[in-house]
Amino acid sequence: QVQLVESGGGLVQPGGSLRLSCAASGSIGSRNAMGWYRQAPGKQRELVASMTTGGRPNYSDSMKGRFTISRDNAKNTVDLQMNNLEPEDTAVYYCHYAWGFLSYWGQGTQVTVSS
Repeated sequence: QVQLVESGGGLVQPGGSLRLSCAASGSIGSRNAMGWYRQAPGKQRELVASMTTGGRPNYSDSMKGRFTISRDNAKNTVDLQMNNLEPEDTAVYYCHYAWGFLSYWGQGTQVTVSS
């Protein structure tokens, strides 16, 4: 089992920034991938960004350039720096961990972009 704990969501004005953090604990496997997905009301959950233990990032095209993913393999953490936020970025953001065929999700953290 792997547990994921997210932090850093909240309310921000358009154009502002937020940083999300996720810490994984439990049976952490090598060569895993950690990342972030989001789900807006009435929409499907979608990839924001992910990164393997090797440091290779994968971004959704619509968020490339505004969001930056980073991870600390020693601490089993993954962060998402979000800049120039738009109202359309409002969603619940979920941390995700994948190792082989195993997949785990965090509880989600709400990000609201509004003036």
